[in-house]
Amino acid sequence: MSKTGAIRLFLRSCCGVQAASRQYSTTPRCSQVEAAAVGQKEELRPKTALLMLNMGGPRNLDEVHDFLLELFKDRDIIQLPFQSRMGPWIAKRRTPSIQQKYDEIGGGSPIFKWTDLQGKLMCERLDKLCPDTAPHKHYVGFRYAHPLTEATLEQIEEEGAENCVAFSQYPQYSCSTTGSSMNAIHKFYANRPTETKLKWSVIDRWCTNPFLVKCFAENIKTELEKFPAEKRKDVFILFSAHSLPLRQVNRGDPYAAEVGGTVQLVMQELGFSNPYRLVWQSKVGPLPWLSPATDDTIKGLVQRGRKNMILVPIAFTSDHIETLHELDIEYAQDVGNEVGAEHILRCAAPNDHPLFIDALVDVASKHLLGSQRCSEQFLHNCPLCVNKSCFASKKWFRHATQTF
Repeated sequence: MSKTGAIRLFLRSCCGVQAASRQYSTTPRCSQVEAAAVGQKEELRPKTALLMLNMGGPRNLDEVHDFLLELFKDRDIIQLPFQSRMGPWIAKRRTPSIQQKYDEIGGGSPIFKWTDLQGKLMCERLDKLCPDTAPHKHYVGFRYAHPLTEATLEQIEEEGAENCVAFSQYPQYSCSTTGSSMNAIHKFYANRPTETKLKWSVIDRWCTNPFLVKCFAENIKTELEKFPAEKRKDVFILFSAHSLPLRQVNRGDPYAAEVGGTVQLVMQELGFSNPYRLVWQSKVGPLPWLSPATDDTIKGLVQRGRKNMILVPIAFTSDHIETLHELDIEYAQDVGNEVGAEHILRCAAPNDHPLFIDALVDVASKHLLGSQRCSEQFLHNCPLCVNKSCFASKKWFRHATQTF
């Protein structure tokens, strides 16, 4: 055989091996360009996928209706009578007013931008800290906005990762947030004809992480410095979190307790320097929810002579409509002006703060290097749970993570 023929045979055999490993059909000839493309895909194939789960938000005004429709269809977060009909009706009815709010904060939610950036910064460091599970790649999986969790799961499966970490971006666990995202993962695979080959693991809560606590504390210190020195000690710190229906709390949802745990650690980090309270925002509907409400608390404090406050979004890891509009405009601006407050400032959300990236890396690396693939806390339902989806989901995760 000539030298040229030997080289051609070698290239053809290499392309065939690469194509087989990627399940492409082999052909008698494979150009060097095709071989390079296949090799590049192999290099990009992640060993570990980190699926960053969150509620999401519409990136433009045209996506608002679909976002609301997905939200009001989900019984894990909102339970309505005749939900299949009521959900779409409410979504259509509320779309114009919600579009106006998004228009006032720039035309869309920045939550994808922040989540995507957080994931990139996290994985860059994980590749160095955890070489055995590298390369790592982050994937964004939103519950009610693009990219939807189901579409992201398809992508992860197609790209051929070996491991997948379901990483909740809600530090404090609730059945209506983290639980809903986990249920969506289970439903995706329940309707899939073939069983996943991914090795699954779960990070379901991380509300006491020391870097997360330090991040909130540093952001609060930054806002306190903006007040006159003689008034700084009297500034009232209001830790504001998304509220929850009391009937869900009464069934054993741990969210309120875990938010309170984060608050306590942050104030400990601050040396309990200021008066503070945990308050609740974003109530929907007539049923009783966790209280006191953030806006009612602002009014009550001003009536009692407390006119300087900081609002801290303690359960949110990035800016979105509930920080940029509800806290900044509706509460700090509108309610503050209405009741005669002096200064109401809003503490920055973690976003890309270096300490917050430290928190993500710390949580993920300890998980990857540890032996626990899923916490027993996650695998057990609330004591008075009535949601059949939760039972099925936890059973699936117990099997998928081989936590028996």
